[in-house]
Amino acid sequence: MAKVPEKIVKEVEELRRQIEHHNYCYYVLDQPEIPDAEYDRLMRRLQELEAQYPELVTPDSPTQRVGAQPVEAFGTVRHTMPMLSLDNALSEEEFREWWRRTADGLGGERFEVVAEPKLDGLAVELIFEDGRFRLGATRGDGYTGEDVTQNLRTIRSVPLRLRERDGGVPSRLEARGEVYMEVERFREFNRQREEAGEPPFANPRNAAAGSLRQLDPRVTAARPLEILLYGVGVVEGVELRSHADELELLKDLGLRVVPYRICRSPEEVQDFWAQMNERREELPYEADGIVVKVNDRAQQERLGVRSRSPRFAVAYKFPPRQETTVVRDIEVQVGRTGALTPVARLEPVQVGGVTVSNATLHNQDEIERKDVRIGDTVIVQRAGDVIPEVVAVVKSKRTGRERKFKMPDRCPVCGSKVERPEGEVVARCINFACPAQVKARIEHFASRGGMDIEGLGTKLVEQLVEKGLVRSPADLYFLKKEQLVGLERMGEKSAENLLNALEASKDRPLARCIYALGIRHVGEHVAEVLAERFGSLEALMNASYEELEATPEVGPVVARSVRDFFDREDNVKAIERLKEGGVKFPPVERRAAGEGKLA
Repeated sequence: MAKVPEKIVKEVEELRRQIEHHNYCYYVLDQPEIPDAEYDRLMRRLQELEAQYPELVTPDSPTQRVGAQPVEAFGTVRHTMPMLSLDNALSEEEFREWWRRTADGLGGERFEVVAEPKLDGLAVELIFEDGRFRLGATRGDGYTGEDVTQNLRTIRSVPLRLRERDGGVPSRLEARGEVYMEVERFREFNRQREEAGEPPFANPRNAAAGSLRQLDPRVTAARPLEILLYGVGVVEGVELRSHADELELLKDLGLRVVPYRICRSPEEVQDFWAQMNERREELPYEADGIVVKVNDRAQQERLGVRSRSPRFAVAYKFPPRQETTVVRDIEVQVGRTGALTPVARLEPVQVGGVTVSNATLHNQDEIERKDVRIGDTVIVQRAGDVIPEVVAVVKSKRTGRERKFKMPDRCPVCGSKVERPEGEVVARCINFACPAQVKARIEHFASRGGMDIEGLGTKLVEQLVEKGLVRSPADLYFLKKEQLVGLERMGEKSAENLLNALEASKDRPLARCIYALGIRHVGEHVAEVLAERFGSLEALMNASYEELEATPEVGPVVARSVRDFFDREDNVKAIERLKEGGVKFPPVERRAAGEGKLA
């Protein structure tokens, strides 16, 4: 093969340099220096030369952003440092309480914070090695995310090569941020989908998440995605003393960063929060609050982290969005613990970009306190992914035709007696074999936060229970292909997929197995705490009430609930049957702080 002429090599290098420069000006600085037609001419010339000399094509060439073929499935990436979630402050009082705890944690030492908008998008990590973009992943469960490198490469504001700065580039940089869709571009995108006969996305966050998780990068490339960076994980070769240093480093390297302000008092933070809340509807992106972080990294280190969230940062949320609608009816749902929950069936209404037609009323006491009646006009609130709730009744709109609601004394599903234990506000169906409870327990077991059994949705669970094929989560692992094929919408391929998903779920981490068991008061976070504290299911099952109560973030209520759960013989037998079905409940592998690897 003939050698590529040196002048061609130099021209290609210069074209790439110019194109990346103009990408930076356009997508990061929002200050284009040349017309689009001139940019197109540069790109076309580079494409021509790379087509003529394919040996010159490199992975970080601007022409390769949309060149990858579809993948069959996403791989996984183990975050070197966990991508932790944040505790929320839902009021000024709660924020000031966080400030007080932070001051106490630093022994009264003065500190400053960085305040920045909290974007409502999809959290990701970009990994650069020697200045080149090598790997990108979603946050996932905070410890392991999905490998979406090829899709992130299609976002124009993600540089394929970092800009040079004084002192060079870090040998390794893990940049963290949020992928999102601007509000106006989201509306236009949805309009185009509707014109094409495709269903619109509910909100910009869903659109961004769905776009980034496309198996075909060319689909992602056609979506108007953006990214803003808000911090770093591991950085090698650069000394950083503050969070503001992190943001300035990212900016110097050619990455888009969130706007921020350094504040030295809770009053300054409150002022920033108020300004952002007032401008909320004007912002180009969805934001549901601000993030406040202690600026000094040494102070961050002293404050430390909990199992799922850092003590040195908090999400100070904006007031949730509210709308007015009408209660058509009030129905009762039966949960996996037998709890009866009244649910308002509403005239559908848009709340924060999502159509809401149901809202929880919590319990009979809450209904009476708010005086909610069938036919009432009510204010409905939705905050983030939280289940919508009825906040208040607009009594001025009552006509006299509204009807009061009374909780039934018999289970609406199985007809068994309903009891309300003394001192509790929740009424419960006492029939442990109630079909509604069985279905809910199985759905909880198979949920994403639990065993994550793909394909096991509500309709299929209903069929399995109603036909007597499954009476407990453990029964799932003894299903046969011939039993499944006869079910509605279940062919041979679907049956094989479900059995494969069940097989894959047998190796889920201990924390997810504990959560899947459905122990009352044990959510995903507490399950992580218990798994880390006791290390194995056997140790947890044998833990005394005193040991449980002494575990940080557990306390007496959770400790009693866990102890009661494992003291029941039927629950112990259910766990043994899960083990017989192949569920491994793997012990926790202890890792040193900061240890991790790419998987």
